[in-house]
Amino acid sequence: MENASDYCQRVLVCQNRTCRKQGARKVLAAFQAQLVPGVEVVSSACLGQCGMGPMVLVLPEEVWYCGVRADEVLAIAQRHLREGKPVTTMLYKKFHH
Repeated sequence: MENASDYCQRVLVCQNRTCRKQGARKVLAAFQAQLVPGVEVVSSACLGQCGMGPMVLVLPEEVWYCGVRADEVLAIAQRHLREGKPVTTMLYKKFHH
């Protein structure tokens, strides 16, 4: 069984009310279906960016994605989590200029 020290990255997917209304449950399920070595996917409480969701935060690099749809998760998993290249077109502009 893996523990927190086995992970290099953590993907937080907001599951608070507004993000859930915008499809966050499907986004979380899509991330959980992408088994990426060294990456832990967890549901999160509110990430404080209500109205911009579903919000996804990749730690420890603090890369924010907003308005993520379940059908976009594969791109994030492949390009960011596996190849280390954030998907620039999907980044949350408030934190990534």
